[in-house]
Amino acid sequence: MKNKDKNKGSKRLKVIIGVVGLAIVGAVAVFLLGGGDESTDNAQLDADIVPIRSSISGYIKEIHFEDNQEVKKGQLLITIDDVECKARLAQAEAALENAKANLAAVKNTAIASKQNVSASIFSTESSQESINSAKARLNKVKEDFKRVQNMYNAQAATKAELDNVTAELEVAQAQYDSALKLLKVAESQSAGVQSQAMSQQAMISLAEAMVRQREAELKLAQTQLDYATIEAPCDGIVSKRSVEIGQFITTGQPVCSVVDNMNLWVTANFKETQLEKMKIGQQVAIKIDAYPHIKLNGKLNSFVGATGAKFSLLPPDNATGNFVKIVQRVPVKITIDNLTKEQAKILFPGLSAYVSVKVK
Repeated sequence: MKNKDKNKGSKRLKVIIGVVGLAIVGAVAVFLLGGGDESTDNAQLDADIVPIRSSISGYIKEIHFEDNQEVKKGQLLITIDDVECKARLAQAEAALENAKANLAAVKNTAIASKQNVSASIFSTESSQESINSAKARLNKVKEDFKRVQNMYNAQAATKAELDNVTAELEVAQAQYDSALKLLKVAESQSAGVQSQAMSQQAMISLAEAMVRQREAELKLAQTQLDYATIEAPCDGIVSKRSVEIGQFITTGQPVCSVVDNMNLWVTANFKETQLEKMKIGQQVAIKIDAYPHIKLNGKLNSFVGATGAKFSLLPPDNATGNFVKIVQRVPVKITIDNLTKEQAKILFPGLSAYVSVKVK
């Protein structure tokens, strides 16, 4: 009996040692293999979803896509009736031509004004020369008058000679006075012509400003005409069509959305206790719940600047006194490496995912 009890006790001890050994091996394996990863199933696929809105108001003339259709960047999606846009463009073109013609006419008038200024300057100079000539003649006649008067007083000249020189003196004085008046008139006309020339220069600036305004109006009209056609901003799938042919839409009204499914990434919400060893650039294994057979690899791209709670509609306020500590989650962006077109066709934003970040 004693030998049997000893054998049973030995077997139990061996079993206990084996179980403890397996537990130790398992713990070491978990530490070495599992301890180097941080994982979460709180993750989903994301992509750019571009809302397409109308930039002008008008009636929808044509729709060139079916809902949930694949499209290429620049592909025509919707055509808006552009009759009014073309009419405004024609008006803008005509207004620009008129402004340019007006500018040319103002420039020609300015050139004529400059020529008039030059002519007035010559006229003023000519009047000054006439004054100099009249003054010189007046001085000569004054000397002749003095000489004849002295001779007459000495009875060396006749009364007729004195009368003649007196008449010449009066004529010379009148001519000199007339030349002075003509100079004043020429100077006044020159000032008026110069003022007119300066006014014409200002008119040129005004006409040039009008041309620039008409050019801006033409560019705006051309832009409005371009907005009459709505094109896909990127490759992807066009969905959520909310308009029909013949419908009147207003500026800013949404018409559809384009999902850029070739630029997918994963947004994973990790617990704050998992972030210590996570760094940008670490490798990530990605599994999609909808397609378990698809194995994707990626990289940790960036951390969002705040916890998810801070982006909620009503962020929690812990200063109320009713504080319950909850483990916060931080959104992390994970880019996908080598995503194929075949995979992109079956992967959609919003699908659930499981991610594992290799932190060692």
